[in-house]
Amino acid sequence: MSFSPVGKYTPFPPVRLPDRQWPDRTHARAPIWCSVDLRDGNQALAQPMSVEEKIEYFALLVSIGFKQIEVGFPSASQIEFDFCRRLIEENRIPDDVSIQILCQCREDLIVRSLEALRGAKNIIFHLYNSTSPKQREYVFNATRDEIKAIAVHGITLLKKHMGPLVTAGSRIRLEYSPESFTSTELDFALEVCEAVTDVWQPSPDNKIILNLPATVEYATPNVHADQIEWMCRHLTRRALTEVSLHTHNDRGTGVAATELGLLAGADRVEGTLFGNGERTGNLDIVIVALNLHSHGIETGLDFSNLPHLREVYERCTRMEVPARQPYAGDLVFTAFSGSHQDAIKKSWPHQKPGHPWDVVYIPIDPADLGRTYKAIIRINSQSGKGGVAYILETEFGYQLPKLMHKEIGKVINDLADQRGTELAPDEILAAFQREYLERTEPVTLRQFRTTERGAQVTCEAELVVRGEPFFMTGQGNGPIDAFVRGLAATDRVPGFDVQSYNEHSLGSGAEAKAVSYIQIKLAGGRTCFGAGVDTNIELASIRAIVSALNRALT
Repeated sequence: MSFSPVGKYTPFPPVRLPDRQWPDRTHARAPIWCSVDLRDGNQALAQPMSVEEKIEYFALLVSIGFKQIEVGFPSASQIEFDFCRRLIEENRIPDDVSIQILCQCREDLIVRSLEALRGAKNIIFHLYNSTSPKQREYVFNATRDEIKAIAVHGITLLKKHMGPLVTAGSRIRLEYSPESFTSTELDFALEVCEAVTDVWQPSPDNKIILNLPATVEYATPNVHADQIEWMCRHLTRRALTEVSLHTHNDRGTGVAATELGLLAGADRVEGTLFGNGERTGNLDIVIVALNLHSHGIETGLDFSNLPHLREVYERCTRMEVPARQPYAGDLVFTAFSGSHQDAIKKSWPHQKPGHPWDVVYIPIDPADLGRTYKAIIRINSQSGKGGVAYILETEFGYQLPKLMHKEIGKVINDLADQRGTELAPDEILAAFQREYLERTEPVTLRQFRTTERGAQVTCEAELVVRGEPFFMTGQGNGPIDAFVRGLAATDRVPGFDVQSYNEHSLGSGAEAKAVSYIQIKLAGGRTCFGAGVDTNIELASIRAIVSALNRALT
């Protein structure tokens, strides 16, 4: 008989806590929020954010209302170090905002991190080391005492080297994480945290932050809550400690684990916008905050223009918010069922100013998030950007990239407004073709060919720009790169960079064509998508660039 795969796994051990208190508690206030988008979120990206993108993202986090922002791992790379320095030297950090950095318990890394933080007013220095049995056995080959010594030594080194910053006026708080806390024996996690606290000597004015991360989510949320309540009960200096949560989403219950962890006594929450992070992601702070908001609890975070926050997030991270992501997804307020639509429409008029929100099927007022009832219904009726993209894909096979939806949505909405009627699928297709595939002004592509020599591609192109024909050549690491470089060497069109590239086949068999979607960014910062179709994928991508240029230049 074959071995069942389920036999490889064992249940996660429960916490013995028969008099647990958290099940009978309710949320009464918001926690302290700390965004880790720029460190934990950024390190999980296939293409990490540039310094300029991180600066824009930092400003976004400040505008939302975050007072604690982890800005990076400055001892890990020059880019991280330079970003930290720019924030400080360019006075981008408000006086009421603390920047947090992450650092391992090594002297050279601690010294380098303190160099990056010179001049900062409010600092959270986040030290960590792994403590779980498997980390001790497989990674460090170390005993419990040796692991505890690493943590204590790190805190000692920080106190030794941070004097000049404190003398210069910096306020430094310590955050310590027994990494992989939730898979560490509770008695040992407590022992390490107590030893660290002994060295740091917190005070009422400078509490220690003990971050208890679910580095990997192994257990159900109730077990996580038991672990947090056990720690809160046993910390000898609980009044001088901020207990912090940092959940991941491996089991899909990061939000639930955080909410129960707060009931269990935690004071602080680390997470990212829309849950970006390693593997299945970090905690989605947007969800937890808006869950509290929907229960009438003031969160201190401003999500009143959630579509704008999402746009910046998607552009800077090159990640997409799924259509069904709570609160932020395109379809979260959309009902495709006729009976649901009818109930929403009938209950909406009964809402009165000053009365509790109570619309059927809509648990939170979309207006609180910068969304409107009319826009939601229009998306459902295939006139919004989500509906337009859905029709183009399901009816005609065009799989538009997410960031392109907004552009085509505006084109279709403008057309629908002009005609005053709902558009049929064929009318949507015709408008898409006119806007992206049939433009020939001011740039027309007549011929394009490439030759390869090793890793180098040379292209030759015949074009007409504003009625004047010309011939160009270019070299690069591929057809797109060669074409862009060749155009840049002329003065016929403005300079631009390629921001994103997507392609797929249209149809199947001998009649199949290739479709390319390319987003370009002009020198002034404006971005524009183009689309190209051809039996040759190389030509389709070049046509997409020309399409984007024509749209940008008109």
